[in-house]
Amino acid sequence: MNKRVLIITYYWPPSGGSGVQRWLKFVKYLVQEGWEPYVFTPENPSFTIQDNSLGKDVPASVEVIRFPIWEPYQLFFRVASLTGRKKMEQTDFISTGKKSFFQQISSWIRGNFFIPDARVFWVKPSVEYLRDFVHRNQIEKIITTGPPHSVHLIGLKLKQSNKELKWIADFRDPWSEWDLLDTLSLSSFARGRHKKMEKKVLTTADEVITIAPYHVDRFEILGGRKVQLITNGFDEDDFANIVHTPTEKFIIRHVGVVDELRDPQPVMEAIKELCNANSDFAQHVHVEFIGKVNSSFKNRVKEDVVLKSVTQFTDQMPHDQLLKVYGSTNLQLLVLAHTAIAPGNLPGKFFEYLASGNPILAIGPVQGDAAHVLHESQAGVIHERTDATGIRKSLLSYYQDWKQGATVSQKGAEKFTRKNLTQQLIQLLEKL
Repeated sequence: MNKRVLIITYYWPPSGGSGVQRWLKFVKYLVQEGWEPYVFTPENPSFTIQDNSLGKDVPASVEVIRFPIWEPYQLFFRVASLTGRKKMEQTDFISTGKKSFFQQISSWIRGNFFIPDARVFWVKPSVEYLRDFVHRNQIEKIITTGPPHSVHLIGLKLKQSNKELKWIADFRDPWSEWDLLDTLSLSSFARGRHKKMEKKVLTTADEVITIAPYHVDRFEILGGRKVQLITNGFDEDDFANIVHTPTEKFIIRHVGVVDELRDPQPVMEAIKELCNANSDFAQHVHVEFIGKVNSSFKNRVKEDVVLKSVTQFTDQMPHDQLLKVYGSTNLQLLVLAHTAIAPGNLPGKFFEYLASGNPILAIGPVQGDAAHVLHESQAGVIHERTDATGIRKSLLSYYQDWKQGATVSQKGAEKFTRKNLTQQLIQLLEKL
């Protein structure tokens, strides 16, 4: 059997964050199982998180094709600077409340001119290059992973021009029902375009996979077909040498992006109330956000005397350093997006939280997929955003556990190892 497979992905080292790790780890373990993956990725992508430490996981035998891309983000940032705005992060473009004039214009352009996303200009030249590449290298199977969902259009066009090619479309997030689209001032015409493109991809791909049971159900309805579940996970190699050490402070850490869809404010309000009511808690609590944080949340914290005194913001940290930080963390904070698709939120960092062995305090739907995994693994608790009393009680309970030196007893996390998840992927590839 031909074990060559082409993986088309926007995110690849030195891009950082949890999104890149899904296919980086699949590639690592595919090679160990005798497969020959090729990776096609942009040569000059516009990503905000960079992590050179992830490069060590790219097997030496893997051919990585870096192909030029043009995208308009730098143009937006340049225009922003000309209008007198300070440096903007991509997290600042995501706004659910009152938007500045620049945010209104930029989100409207992004949502209605660049469909399905701002990487759409990469599709045509990539298809032209890959048609010949696939033929020359006798590649019979391809995988596209989105977002950005324009990557799936590359797979669609390659499949349309070569019916014998077997294609798996991997959805790390929804498409037409993605909560991000609700922040982009889409016209009805633009939303219709998204749905039409999505339907074409869902009905043309030989297999469709996604990361959460909720999304499986939605994609099956949207595409009228069977959809496979392969969740995100963690690499057991990464966590083999983590050493948990006693801490002088009760350290609560959030890892990853904070934007207006994933707003930790309910937890921060609970921490503030506990600090005001309990001097011992106030003396010992320390909150750290590691990663990109949108300006409005950061400013709210810095303008609050109590929260400012117990909160630290740390910019993006290389993954190998982050792994060490897990060993000195007492409580992991997981904030799920408060949107209609929140029940399907199973972010990559959640599984690393599980692997760390630290207890997890999650904010999100108590009937969602993350809640199910938390309950099954006994790794933590989850509260609705509006459950202020419950959030305070859980924080205080975990604080008391820390003072007493109690540990969490988890179970069932091994099903989410990257090695086991790659076996699920191989079964799909072998069926094609």
